[in-house]
Amino acid sequence: QVQLVESGGGLVQAGGSLRLSCAASGGIFGLNVLGWYRQALGKQRELVAGITSSGSTNYADSVKGRFTISRDNAKNTVYLQMNSLKPEDTAVYYCNFEWGIKPSGSGYWGQGTQVTVSS
Repeated sequence: QVQLVESGGGLVQAGGSLRLSCAASGGIFGLNVLGWYRQALGKQRELVAGITSSGSTNYADSVKGRFTISRDNAKNTVYLQMNSLKPEDTAVYYCNFEWGIKPSGSGYWGQGTQVTVSS
């Protein structure tokens, strides 16, 4: 059973930065993808960024150039560095783990961490 524990959310002013972390445990092996999704109030959950076990990344168009996803395979931890934050980045951010080579929104989820960007 894979478990994901997120940390690093909070309140920040527009233009500021935050770094989210997600520690994974319990069966992290093989071809897999660690990803960050977000869900704003009244909206559907959407992929923010994903990174495969081999290091390939993909990003939502809305965060390209501002957010960076990375992972430390020795620690089974994925990070999301968020710079130049905008009020529209406000959402609950969820960590996701799934087997495979690209993010699909299946697999395991963390409990979520709130990110609030004030204008």
